[in-house]
Amino acid sequence: MKSTLAIAALGALAQGTRLDTFRLLTRHVPEGLPAGEIARQLDVPQNTMSAHLAILTRAGLVQFERRGRIILYRADLDAIRGLMVFLVQDCCAGNADLCTPLIADLAPTC
Repeated sequence: MKSTLAIAALGALAQGTRLDTFRLLTRHVPEGLPAGEIARQLDVPQNTMSAHLAILTRAGLVQFERRGRIILYRADLDAIRGLMVFLVQDCCAGNADLCTPLIADLAPTC
């Protein structure tokens, strides 16, 4: 991942509603959620949610699929995996003993 993509992704997540949206969508992989349902669950006006989803999509963190009149949004797990790897790529200067707790903390979340 290039720095510019990482900055765009981190910038998109650096806002409360977008962070909550992304986290909600990660709980609904692979089926996704329609924008209206995301807005309802997060108690955000639908037009505001559309703007947030557009920002997350442009940052590469969210994908969408049109099914008739419904648009389903999904968290892009490959993108977040790439971002996480980018952030810790040079972790601990290669000292596995120092990185082991980080890896252990991430493993149970999946």
